[in-house]
Amino acid sequence: MNKYNVIIIDDERLAREEVKRHLVSHTEFKIVGEASNANDAKQLIEAKQPRLIFLDIQMPEKSGFDLLDELTTIPEIVFTTAYSEYATKAFEVNALDYLVKPIREERFSQSMERVKNDLSKIIEPHSRFSLNHKIFIKDGERCFFVPLTDIRYIESLENYARLHFKGNKAMIKKSLNSIEEKLDPTVFFRINRSQIININFIKEIQPSLNNRLKIVLDTDETFDVSSRQSVRFKNWNSL
Repeated sequence: MNKYNVIIIDDERLAREEVKRHLVSHTEFKIVGEASNANDAKQLIEAKQPRLIFLDIQMPEKSGFDLLDELTTIPEIVFTTAYSEYATKAFEVNALDYLVKPIREERFSQSMERVKNDLSKIIEPHSRFSLNHKIFIKDGERCFFVPLTDIRYIESLENYARLHFKGNKAMIKKSLNSIEEKLDPTVFFRINRSQIININFIKEIQPSLNNRLKIVLDTDETFDVSSRQSVRFKNWNSL
């Protein structure tokens, strides 16, 4: 049986205890840490590399969304919050679920079944595709057999991802996180929370505000790189 490492992030101790209490009967999940703020959570996530985080949205100083913006690799997410109005934004970052506090036991169990099903389909990071690999995509009535080297960029669209390649685009029902885990990290770079680019298509790199970068592909498509990923990109490509 797979064990999925979990971190619980919430500024309220009782809310963290509630999640821990619900998890007792779900033995596939192992709690490896908890944090009460985004800064501590970031350090913990980078150290423990959990498969799943339970994440509150409204926290002091930085929100749950702010935390996600600062992460290089984002685990799978279940949001736990007292506010229902953030649901749309939560699913834009490919959250597996959105639980409104106080969390009912039945609702939590339903969520965990869905999460286990989704996690079981995600291939571990070491099982990456080689660059000569081709992927089969069925988008509606259209089918494609696409070499990875032809993919210019991939963007997240709620619970789907859209791949752009050779004048075509196609949708697949996978999170950007799960796709990233299967791609060669020396070629495909996550420029922000919602986009991955193939660096072989880069035509130009431009400075932007606040030390950020803009990347222009050879198709003249322009992309904004987040602050954190701009730093990573510069370090990644420096001698």
